[in-house]
Formats: sequence, C-alpha cells, structure tokens
Amino acid sequence: MVFSMMKLKGKELLLIDKMRQITYFFFFMFFASCTSNTIFKKPKDLIPKDTMSLLLQEMMISTSAKFIKNKNNQKNINYMPFVYERFKIDSTRFESSNYYYMSTIDLYQEILEKAKASINTQQDVLKKVKKELDSIKKDSLKLTRSKLKELDSLKVTKNFEKLELSKRTLEEMNGRQ
Repeated sequence: MVFSMMKLKGKELLLIDKMRQITYFFFFMFFASCTSNTIFKKPKDLIPKDTMSLLLQEMMISTSAKFIKNKNNQKNINYMPFVYERFKIDSTRFESSNYYYMSTIDLYQEILEKAKASINTQQDVLKKVKKELDSIKKDSLKLTRSKLKELDSLKVTKNFEKLELSKRTLEEMNGRQ
C-alpha cells in the first residue's frame, strides 16, 4: 500500500489525506451526537411518578382497545380523551411530563416497568375470573341439560301413560260395540 502511494503525486496524496480527516471528523461527530445526556427542565406541572405509571397503563389499555368492538359494536374509537379526562390533565401537560421522564431514562424505565407489571397482574386476574365464569357456565349448561333430559323422560313417561290410557279407552270402546 505504501508503495502504491509513492506512485501518486503530491496533490492526490493531499486529497486522500483530507478525505481521511473529513471521514474521521464525521465519525467523531456521529459518536459524540449519539451520547447526548440532555435532561430537560422539570416542568412546573409535572405529573407524579405513580400517577404517570397509572396514566401510561390506562393509555396502553385504551390504545389496544381501539380495534375491539365496544358495547355498541363500534370500532376505531379514540379513548385518549377519556383517559385525560379521568386523570384531569390535558395532552400538553402529559407531553411535557413525558418528555421530562423520557430524558431521565432510568426513571422512565421504572415507571414503564411498574405500568407493565400492573397490566400483567390485571391480565392474570381477568384470566382467572374468565376461567371461573367459564367453568360456572359449563356447570350450569350440564345442569340444564340434565334437567331437560329429566323433563323429556318425564314427558315421554306421561305421553306413554296417555297412550296407555288412550289404548285402554279404545279397547273399552271396542269391547262395548
């Protein structure tokens, strides 16, 4: 490589050297910009950590519920205004608090993990309740079916008794003639 550079003229070597310096400069700027430690100022109306965790939890639920039909069989409903209303905040307050918490990564990660754990806990409870309701439903269906069978067998017995009575009545009528 050194031998091939010797063949190049002075201007070409200078140009290659400048290109190498520019490349090093861009790499340095790229790595320096990636390690930014920008922490925004704490907003005056900062949402507390525990409330922010609950808010994020509700937001996760509301965004996932957007594509599920509600009681009125409607889809694609934006539930975010209801979440803001429930916590008595507006979107700008949430945005400023969210930017602040996002600038402090450790704190934001703690808030997100707390929200995620709470959602998982709720999901587990709902699964247990659904399983219990399903078992109750199955038991009630079995009970209803057994009662229906019992009623059907009683109807058959009564119908059979009616047929016996009708048969006797016919025999008696035939006997009288």
